[in-house]
Amino acid sequence: MSSENPFSFSAAVADAVEHCWLKAAAPADWNLNRVQFQLLLERSAAHRFDGKLPDSETVQGYLETLHVADLALAGACSAGSAAAWDFFVAQYRPELYRAARAIAGEASGRELADSLYADLYGLREREGRRNSLLDYFHGRSKLGTWLRAVLAQRHVDEIRHARRSESLDDPADAEGPEGASVPTYARAANDAPEPERARFVAIFQVALSAVLAGLDARDRLRLAYYYVERLKLAQIGKLLGEHEATVSRKLERTRREVRECVESALLGERKLSEAQLQLCYEYAREQWPFDLTQVLSLRE
Repeated sequence: MSSENPFSFSAAVADAVEHCWLKAAAPADWNLNRVQFQLLLERSAAHRFDGKLPDSETVQGYLETLHVADLALAGACSAGSAAAWDFFVAQYRPELYRAARAIAGEASGRELADSLYADLYGLREREGRRNSLLDYFHGRSKLGTWLRAVLAQRHVDEIRHARRSESLDDPADAEGPEGASVPTYARAANDAPEPERARFVAIFQVALSAVLAGLDARDRLRLAYYYVERLKLAQIGKLLGEHEATVSRKLERTRREVRECVESALLGERKLSEAQLQLCYEYAREQWPFDLTQVLSLRE
């Protein structure tokens, strides 16, 4: 964890910092004290506001949005706490493997996940300290969300490298803590400002609604019975005159078509990257604000 202090919070936000510290509830064996935790908050705010300290009310509002428990864990791991790493591995290793298999397939998924651990742990040193990839996590999304986005972008970069094409960005033009060059996949997956989060959620909703509206009326009705009315497969079958197995098969087919069409719209028409697509999914899962009642009309 970097000891660099991008800017210092004023006394006016002391209560907000204390609230974050108590909310983070970092175990004592992580060896993360309040001063170190405040440095993490200050670094996060410096990144969010481009190093320019805003007024105390804006800072307090920003601190309230952070996933402070995840930020504390990332900071403790970056600092080399064995207990924090034990917790991280137990909590996130299975999730990373699942995400990596979903991104790269069964054959390459485990290798993709394992390759990330060295960078997360920080085997490479710079000026006497490990340079951990977790230094680039700022708590503005859940740690699991950020890790999956990093995996997705890393996979994209590896494919591009294998094809000997240029990377999406030039890593030489950005620096991380203590002047360290920020890996492309970490920078691309880094926490988007809240306006960007809102934009991703909005464009995902637009794409999803458009695809659902374009479905065959019977497919849309089947989805409505299942997701809006919460009916069981057998009940839907009776209403539609279909066998329960037929309902299940057609629901699966429709879900697959919806996903393919949504991804095609976001990647093709919206020109999102694979990492941004993953963020769309993660943000939608975290804060599902969509009322699908209207688009999933209960009329054939």
